[in-house]
Amino acid sequence: MKIGIMGGTFDPVHIGHLLLGEFAYEDFGLDEIWFLPNGNPPHKDTATHNDRTEDEKALKHRVEMIRLAILGVPHFKLSLHEASAVRHSYTYRTMQEFNSAYPDCEFYFILGADSLFAIEKWRFFKEIFPTCTILAAMRDDKDVKDMERQIAYLSEKYGARIELLRAPLLEISSTTIRQRASKGLSIHYMVPDSVAEYIKQNSLYREESDKAGKQDG
Repeated sequence: MKIGIMGGTFDPVHIGHLLLGEFAYEDFGLDEIWFLPNGNPPHKDTATHNDRTEDEKALKHRVEMIRLAILGVPHFKLSLHEASAVRHSYTYRTMQEFNSAYPDCEFYFILGADSLFAIEKWRFFKEIFPTCTILAAMRDDKDVKDMERQIAYLSEKYGARIELLRAPLLEISSTTIRQRASKGLSIHYMVPDSVAEYIKQNSLYREESDKAGKQDG
């Protein structure tokens, strides 16, 4: 099987994520797209007990929103590999573990143009390249020639396998969605209706507005 991996915080998942996954699925003939929410970043070492508790609550919400967003799409799957991990999650380690656990699968790691240009700053980034083909999504602010030069550079220097993923890029970010939700503004059309309803029912991100109000006051 050919498996596409989409990792991230997904706080919350939005239609940009879903479209990117769908285009990768179709353009590269993939069998499944695994949405991989992270759950144990390195900064938790210094987090307080209250912070860790809040992180765990937030993780449950992030996971449930992905479940709702991909419900009814048979080739979209939710992977809790990183979300349920006790130790810190790093891309290189996750991909090595996937290759070991699923030796008959071929993996494609989906990332954005900004990440492609910053990948040399990732922890043990060179260990990622043998584990997968990277699908680098185009960004409007990145010229095709710049992308091609970066791909050629990484391929020549590290033996990376990288393909361009041409998908519609929407000016939607999780940050914008959280900001709008914190003000009680509509986020319909930015996230699936099921996710918008879940955010409303659980009053997600309203705390950010409440905290800001207390600080301003």
